[in-house]
Amino acid sequence: MIEMSDVNKDIGMRIRELRELSDITTEDMANELDVDEETYISYEDGIIDIPASFLYQIAHIFKVDLALILTGEETRMTYFDVTRADKGFAVDRRKEYKYENLCKKFVHKKAEMFIVTVDPKEDAMPSLNSHAGQEFNYILEGTVKIFIKDNEIILNEGDSIFFDATCEHAMVALNDETAKFLAVIM
Repeated sequence: MIEMSDVNKDIGMRIRELRELSDITTEDMANELDVDEETYISYEDGIIDIPASFLYQIAHIFKVDLALILTGEETRMTYFDVTRADKGFAVDRRKEYKYENLCKKFVHKKAEMFIVTVDPKEDAMPSLNSHAGQEFNYILEGTVKIFIKDNEIILNEGDSIFFDATCEHAMVALNDETAKFLAVIM
């Protein structure tokens, strides 16, 4: 069984290699990701989990597909990429959410697609995050409350939202039930 800390270290090692090959300093990367340098170095060292949104930004900075950072494998599909039900690449990057990448092999994607599972928590307010680009979420199961800037919006199964992902945002599952949504990050 692969330990999560081993996965973090592998991902961090790949990011470090990309950064060094690109001749970018840890300070420059930290500034680009809007985190302090110590936090960024902890990402590269595999000490702390890297939020999925940061992984997406890092892939964008280095102009590589996210799958390369996650798996170490180059993407290779140019016409289509099929992901069977429950066979997406699991990406447990933030404690509040479970991510399943739905398209890891397609070359030069213009967006990343995830099924995101949100378990109900006692905390009413999760940690907010932001990232470059835009995001589309479609609620597949359950009810969620999404926090965007100073707004709180309730979304039920079948509802969707499109937003500027540079605004701080987060979701919580409501009604003491797990919720699932499709997230498309562009």
